Amino acid sequence: MASEAFEDIAETFEFLDDWEDRYRHVIEMGRDMDALDEALRVPATKVDGCASQVWLHADISGTGRDAVYGFKGASDAMIVSGLIAILRALYEGLSVAEVLKVNAREEFARLGLTDHLSAQRSNGLRAMIERIRSQAEAAMQG
Repeated sequence: MASEAFEDIAETFEFLDDWEDRYRHVIEMGRDMDALDEALRVPATKVDGCASQVWLHADISGTGRDAVYGFKGASDAMIVSGLIAILRALYEGLSVAEVLKVNAREEFARLGLTDHLSAQRSNGLRAMIERIRSQAEAAMQG
């Protein structure tokens, strides 16, 4: 159920045999992401449960099940910024109903990332996924 953008990432990761190369690629993806406006770095957008500072701002178009999900995000940690970029590729442009069907942990496992993240980073990733899911659920409620 992954998006085309996520499939492109998965394909790139297949060519990157070494974990260090994958790690560098994730960091580059975070660097390439558009910056999150400082005005959106507020307590309401801050994700609890992350070792680093993380902000996710939902950008949802429409209403109900067919509302289109998107978000902007930022972190003060380079690797986490890269994880945000991957999450954006995974969820961007899906309906909120489709967002809830995505098994993000399974998709990240395809990239080989889950085996190489520290326990704190894994907890942070889980917290970001839960925030995305709760934003999608709230949008479905209207």
